[in-house]
Amino acid sequence: MKKLLFAAAIAVMGMSVNAQEFRFGPKAGFAMSTLKIDENQDDLGKRSMDPKYTFYVGGMAEYKISDKFGFQAEVLYSQLGGKEKIDGVNAGGMFFGEQTKVTFGTLLVPVSAKYFITEGLSVAAGANFGIILTAKQKTVIGSDFISIDIEDDNGEGEVDIKKDIKKLNLAPFVGVEYMLENGLFFDARYSLGVSNLSNDNSGGKITNSFAQVGVGFKFGNN
Repeated sequence: MKKLLFAAAIAVMGMSVNAQEFRFGPKAGFAMSTLKIDENQDDLGKRSMDPKYTFYVGGMAEYKISDKFGFQAEVLYSQLGGKEKIDGVNAGGMFFGEQTKVTFGTLLVPVSAKYFITEGLSVAAGANFGIILTAKQKTVIGSDFISIDIEDDNGEGEVDIKKDIKKLNLAPFVGVEYMLENGLFFDARYSLGVSNLSNDNSGGKITNSFAQVGVGFKFGNN
């Protein structure tokens, strides 16, 4: 009986090893990033948020534990953020508005569980751990005829706001991926920012969400 159980255990372990598959490789693509700001509105005009179009680049590693399930981890870099636009006031018949572009240089570490619908098609859900390395803001005030960059004390048009922004951006995500037989794959995902990135104690809240569409290549096989 013990020999039979031992043989069965060896067989199960053998099937498990055969089912395991490790792949890794580079990936890159485009991202559409938005900021959501919850605060007391001022009287300068209607405030709206516009997306920031940017890129991401990095690498991934996938560990497939069976024909249907696997895990994936990645390390990516992207310049996330968003644009804030205030369509403002008429002064003497001339229209003045304000636009602020915020850029977060972010190291992204997405970790996800994957379900393989077919060998090449899979869906994923996980969490994006974003570490904000740099945070900068550029504001332009202008009209239809002239615009002025708002500068800091050093005369720079781009202001460092890292002290005003928290370092961790946690964003759960869902995504889909399709891989060809040669290892080339295409994926798309949406990450919903849930962390309050504002260091302001006045009750304001800033969140950063983003969508990504990309391409990559997987090396390795079972």
